[in-house]
Amino acid sequence: MRKTLILAALVLMSAGCFAQKNPLVKKAKSAMNSETPDFRAARDFIEEALVAEPTAENYYWAGMIGYKEVQRELYNQMMGQGVDAAAEGAACEESYKYWLKADELAQVPVLDKKGNTVPTDPKMRGKISKYMLEYYTNQELVKYGIHLNETRDYAGAYNAFKLHIEIPDLEMMQDPKLQKEMPRDTVYTQYKYYAAIFAVQAEMHPEAIEVLKQLKDGDYEAIAVNQFLYQEYLALKDTANFVATLQEAAARFPQEPWFLQNLINFYIFSGQEQTAIDYLATAIEREPNVAQYHLIKGNLDENQGNYEVALSEFDKALALDPTMADAMAGKGRVYYNQAVKLNEAAALISDNKAYKKALDEMNEVFRKSLPFFEKAHEMAPQDRSYLQTLKTLYYRFRNEPGMEAKYNEASEKLNNL
Repeated sequence: MRKTLILAALVLMSAGCFAQKNPLVKKAKSAMNSETPDFRAARDFIEEALVAEPTAENYYWAGMIGYKEVQRELYNQMMGQGVDAAAEGAACEESYKYWLKADELAQVPVLDKKGNTVPTDPKMRGKISKYMLEYYTNQELVKYGIHLNETRDYAGAYNAFKLHIEIPDLEMMQDPKLQKEMPRDTVYTQYKYYAAIFAVQAEMHPEAIEVLKQLKDGDYEAIAVNQFLYQEYLALKDTANFVATLQEAAARFPQEPWFLQNLINFYIFSGQEQTAIDYLATAIEREPNVAQYHLIKGNLDENQGNYEVALSEFDKALALDPTMADAMAGKGRVYYNQAVKLNEAAALISDNKAYKKALDEMNEVFRKSLPFFEKAHEMAPQDRSYLQTLKTLYYRFRNEPGMEAKYNEASEKLNNL
């Protein structure tokens, strides 16, 4: 019997060992509840109390100091007095974090009188959750986040919004009655979007990505969300994910060429020209009247040795935009580069007659390129590359009537550019 009584005493001690009120907590409560609250003194007292006894109850009262300060600022606002938005927001954030710790400690399992496992403080969660709901309903952390954004503290703004949008997901807030008061509606999604934007502005790339991933398949600002997500992956040089983001978005938003264009650029600059051509074909199918698409495809087809296709694409570009000097020069470049290859092949011919014939064929192809570069120069007289190529062609045909004069003119223009 005696052994049983001792066990019962131990059980009671484990469940109620922190029932004694710390005098420092009493002083903290007195300081914050006085007619003229001294929140600094209250915090000093509670910090000492937490060092001595880090209990759920003491963390609860630590949170109450911030809550009381928030209420004081709201009262000042109602009375038309000055409001310290920074102090109000910081106090709200402080109490939030203290209450999370209080709830964590309150849920530590202990044995009751009957030997059952129960939370250390089964009533604590109910007390805290009502204050958390009040913060959520009154949007205290949202107001703080807006204030921090206005001061360009984007990291702080992100943290404030993040705390707000996390309230409905807290374990302590999962009671169905509480959940009804916190719908995941458009406003909730909007605040999550703002949190992502603040993280982007703060260059908090992993944090931004985490929130953007939660939003990317939704309807709220879906195009912008996916654009930001691509840019965040790009900032981290996460090629696999930024390409996947572009691919998914290009398929989902066919009306928005931005994704397809960036995807095409990636494949071009990474040396995957055939894949770029395939995506360009998709872009042209969606927007057949964009001259730039035909120009780029012509350039890529030329690189792939598809000269006739390239010429056709340049013609399509010019039909859509007759002033597109790059497309005109593109046609000239196709012939010019073909002539260069003929020249290289001719150098390997040992038979004089065959060699002369090869040179004649080569010059005819060079001659085909000439009018296109002349027209391109006419369209864009400040472009050095067109003029340089013209100078080279004029020099090649300098023995023909008028060509030397054109060569000299091109040289002078180059010198003056």
